Amino acid sequence: MPRGDDETARVERVLAAVRQDAVRRLAALTGQHTELVDASRDSNADDEHDPEGATIAFERSQLDAVVVRTRHVVAEADAAQDRLTHGRYGRCESCGQPIAPARLEALPLARTCIACAVRRA
Repeated sequence: MPRGDDETARVERVLAAVRQDAVRRLAALTGQHTELVDASRDSNADDEHDPEGATIAFERSQLDAVVVRTRHVVAEADAAQDRLTHGRYGRCESCGQPIAPARLEALPLARTCIACAVRRA
């Protein structure tokens, strides 16, 4: 849990940076998806039966998965900011104990302590 206004401000900056980076990636990915769809729209390639390389559908599926993951990061950054605002940031959502500062430094969006994360895995 952040200690003092300086630490809270630092955590807010970290969370904002994580969110901003994810939003930037999401915008780029959305553009890539549009380009992929546009490129395949006018193509008469039979990529489904092409033994060389991945199909357009496979590429689109991979891109969709990355988009879903990036949207999840944005939502998690928002949730972490909410926890910070309400004084719950840095507390494990499972056991209520403090999350180790090193864990939060490595994973600022962490919701659980290491012990609870291991139990969930």
